[in-house]
Amino acid sequence: MHVATQMQRQLQGYRLTTAEILYHLPDHPAVLQSYVWQELDIAPGYPVLHRFLEFWRREIEGRLHSVRVASVGLISPAEWRHTEHLAHLN
Repeated sequence: MHVATQMQRQLQGYRLTTAEILYHLPDHPAVLQSYVWQELDIAPGYPVLHRFLEFWRREIEGRLHSVRVASVGLISPAEWRHTEHLAHLN
C-alpha cells in the first residue's frame, strides 16, 4: 500500500484543517472542555475530521457539544503585486 507524503496530499487538494472541539466532561456534564485537533483534510466535506468525530462518539465518553473548523491551503499560487515605490540601499 502506497502512503502519500504530506506534500503529495497537499497537491491533491488536502488543506491544513484545525477543529476546536468542545465536549462535556463525563463526570461533570455541566462543564465543557476544549480539545484542538489538526490534520490535513479536504474541504468542504472534511472526511478525515468526520472519521475522527465518529471515533470520538464511539470510543470516548465525553459527549460532543460543538465543533468549530478552520481550514487553509498551505500550497498556493505565488502572489505578485505591483508597487509604486522603489527604495535603494547603498
